[in-house]
Amino acid sequence: MPKASPRSAKRSARPAPKPLRGRAAKADRYDLYQRAVQNFESEADFVQDTFRTLRKRPARIIREDFCGTFGVCCEWARRHRDNVAAGLDIDPEPVAWGRAHNLSRLTPAQRARVHPVIGNVLHPPRLADIAPRGFDAVLAMNFSYWCFKRRDVMLRYYRSVHRSLAHDGVFFLDACGGADCLRICKENRPIGRRGSRRFFTYVWDHAAYDPISGDMLCKIHFRFPDGSSIRDAFTYDWRFWSLPETAEMLADAGFRKTTVYWEGDDGKGGGNGIFEPATRGDCVDSYICYIVAEK
Repeated sequence: MPKASPRSAKRSARPAPKPLRGRAAKADRYDLYQRAVQNFESEADFVQDTFRTLRKRPARIIREDFCGTFGVCCEWARRHRDNVAAGLDIDPEPVAWGRAHNLSRLTPAQRARVHPVIGNVLHPPRLADIAPRGFDAVLAMNFSYWCFKRRDVMLRYYRSVHRSLAHDGVFFLDACGGADCLRICKENRPIGRRGSRRFFTYVWDHAAYDPISGDMLCKIHFRFPDGSSIRDAFTYDWRFWSLPETAEMLADAGFRKTTVYWEGDDGKGGGNGIFEPATRGDCVDSYICYIVAEK
């Protein structure tokens, strides 16, 4: 993106954000995000177990697209001495954070098998030294691929993934949906033990949705018991893509089979964390599922 001229910079100037106070001023937004949103172990479990079921062999070399702090890469390398992971993200800031806080927790041998790369997933580096025959699996999680709003661009991404995979490679994505994705709403979820110094509230803010274009604006805020908060800690300008649309584009990109893995019911109106292949889903206010595309 070209740098703004002084004149254009002046036209687009906004009031400086209010300084953070209290616990918010001391908090690390990437740490909060990992604690509130991500579960590296369960994600790696799903990829590991599903790949073995489909291919009757273990996955060893993976690529985590839109990797951010590349926690899944680190978890993958931790699991087996032959596991190798590349992380690809266009933003150097979260990758630098991941080097300092996730990669640093691995042993030297494990760190040698994790390769965070700054790059565009639409034009991924070949990484032939990491995956000479292609990747066993490519991951696009946390709905990050929804940043591609046009069908032709999304299709270009899916085709790029298809080329990056080994001959029997598998593409893993997640998706969300339900009525809550089509209306303005907020979800407040406490994280940690109340009364502890690490307790906070995670706020998922579905701020806007346009039913004509499919554009949606989502935000993450963090609130603390002392009344302080980090507003707009993360903002996502996405397009909502339905499961049938995604399956059709994956087929057009060359994937021979796409399966939705639907989460079971915990009997209390929530998910039980167990994802099984399904051809029909429940009409619920909110769901998260996995999409598995086989080359």
